[in-house]
Amino acid sequence: MADKVFLKCSAKQKRFDNGGSVINFCVKVTDLIAFAQAHTNERGYVNMVISERREVGHEVFDLGTHSTTAVNYQDSAEAVATALVKGLADRRLLVCGSVAGVSIATNKIPGIRAAMCHDTYTAHQAVEHDDMNVLCLGARVVGASLAQEITTAFLAARFSGEERHRRRLGKVLATEARFSRT
Repeated sequence: MADKVFLKCSAKQKRFDNGGSVINFCVKVTDLIAFAQAHTNERGYVNMVISERREVGHEVFDLGTHSTTAVNYQDSAEAVATALVKGLADRRLLVCGSVAGVSIATNKIPGIRAAMCHDTYTAHQAVEHDDMNVLCLGARVVGASLAQEITTAFLAARFSGEERHRRRLGKVLATEARFSRT
């Protein structure tokens, strides 16, 4: 993953170290999106989604892959999850072929609530009701135009905070804590 430096700064400097690749940047007030894909052949798809996000004013932290070298989807999942856990991004997106493996791998990391979404309703509802914090898109399942609509729905949504949703999320977090103990 290539080093990147974001010079526009309205908050404190952050440092991201993902297995030897160090990335320094400043967090902006607008959504900062950590974005990664698991297969090099999805790069064109990813570039279209990233372009759309930048056009509407989001800062995109592109975690790659940036080469033709094979990448295991677990590495992409961990890179995006690390950006969340370390507070380096407001929103996270992952792209994979089918997206099944990457969503499973991402959900193994404490604090992550990732979902694969193939429609706009699920993308916003999962944020509003379940506080989803990572959107997983399948490049071989969802076309680029629909991916942009799904991404827009995900980024526009906010957790409702309704009592029933807080209660359910609390149970999810308690289960995670119980099973995270070693």
